[in-house]
Amino acid sequence: MKRLKITLIISCLFLTANTVCAQNFPFALPKQKPNQPLSEAMQRNYDNYLAPRPEDNELYSLFKYTKLEGLDYSNGDGTVSRRDPSKIIFENGKYYVWYTHRKTKTPPKGAKQATETIPSADWDLSEIWYATSLDGFNWEEQGVAIPRPPKPELGHRSVSTADILKWKGKYYMYYQGFSEASGLRGDDCPVLMSYADSPDGPWTATNKIVIPNGPKGAWDQFSIHDPYPLVYKDKIYLYYKSDFDGKPDLVRMQGLATADSPFGPFTKNKLNPVLASGHETTMFPFKEGIAALTIRDGNEHNTVQFAKDGVNFKIASIVEMMPTAAGPYVPDAFTNTKNGTGISWGLSHFTNATTWDKNHAVLVRFDCDLSTAINDPEMKKHHVYHRPEVYLKQSLSKKQKERITASNKELQKSK
Repeated sequence: MKRLKITLIISCLFLTANTVCAQNFPFALPKQKPNQPLSEAMQRNYDNYLAPRPEDNELYSLFKYTKLEGLDYSNGDGTVSRRDPSKIIFENGKYYVWYTHRKTKTPPKGAKQATETIPSADWDLSEIWYATSLDGFNWEEQGVAIPRPPKPELGHRSVSTADILKWKGKYYMYYQGFSEASGLRGDDCPVLMSYADSPDGPWTATNKIVIPNGPKGAWDQFSIHDPYPLVYKDKIYLYYKSDFDGKPDLVRMQGLATADSPFGPFTKNKLNPVLASGHETTMFPFKEGIAALTIRDGNEHNTVQFAKDGVNFKIASIVEMMPTAAGPYVPDAFTNTKNGTGISWGLSHFTNATTWDKNHAVLVRFDCDLSTAINDPEMKKHHVYHRPEVYLKQSLSKKQKERITASNKELQKSK
């Protein structure tokens, strides 16, 4: 027996540094996956994420928010809204952003009360405006970039949710074009495109559908939303969202279409949808692949995901308070890079900025550390502390309280 113990001790001494002799997991969390039996949770911790600790994971971050200066919202009465910012680009010594801008005589009233001047939804009767900034905090609105075209052209009811592409020295804007009030059938609308020689315009509309809807029965047969172009692998990668199913609620997932020219034709990826969750579409080059902010909707909401090939995404981190409709500053969005640096700030929006009868959205700045170019330990803390009132605002509805009361009465009767 003594000889056996000595043999075991000697064997342990010759194992590699990552090998653990006993079954106990080591006190100091190894940076590399240990060579020992692991639970499913610990295997995920090493296989699914870029690092076993969040602070070492370059695709994990907290998000900080700052109110923008320079934009007026008519005292929050619901008649002015700004939402769905594009990617931010830096040209001519300043930052540029485009967004959905609504200025109407009333707040949204729903599809049944909508008219030629009364919007049905926050993005109805909108145009695409733009603003510039020297520092990313103070913005100067420049006015309309893409106006609503006259009837019967596509988009005559509303143009919204724009995103920018720079390709061979010229600029291309992709956006949604509504020809009827949102909510009459849903949010069915095509993706359109305009182009310009300068980010200040003027913009020329092609008046053609960029990405056609899928065939009957396909997941994207009705909706092609949130066009989001990047330059990757010598091609234009245009990601988009679709709403589908609706039994009982809509499911939202992300697809991909690629092209050799900004004018198309765009070919949809055979594996679509490429992301199983996400309400808006926000991607950026990261190292050799593409990273995605996956907010709201679906089993994988509130995650940052990564695909080495831009197609097959895996969860890279789980985050809190992710920006809604994020339009980040992506310095290498159009450089065809093979080593993307990631993002550290951008703009997003808050919806329902006051009350639903004055429903409108406001643009805000977010900051984060999803970049290999910075190292901000404050952004890598593990969670956000909220005051009690934040939780207590998530109160039970009247229907839920009635259900609980009835359940208590039934329980008391049974005793």
